[in-house]
Amino acid sequence: MYDNSVGERIRELREIQNYTREALAEKVDISAKFLYEIEVGKKGFSAETLGRLARALSVSCDYVLFGEETRHQGTEKIICCLELLNPRQKSRMQELLHLMISICEAV
Repeated sequence: MYDNSVGERIRELREIQNYTREALAEKVDISAKFLYEIEVGKKGFSAETLGRLARALSVSCDYVLFGEETRHQGTEKIICCLELLNPRQKSRMQELLHLMISICEAV
């Protein structure tokens, strides 16, 4: 089930999202050393850890394991962007989304 490409994908996603290894490990509730071992292909991980990694990186478990996009690809990218916003920006974005939904419903 696990090969080096999985660890490489995790590292690439981490770097794209500007997480340090320590920050991502903390978010996933694993040690930075364990995350390093995953990234370089020395260790595998449980389904539970896979789920936490996928959530933290805003991708599907399928993408982490197989590099395949899922039908929710757009949603995951939006979630990833929203997680980078500060609380005030998130609030403003939520207001904008509610406004857009209202406009769409009126059409």
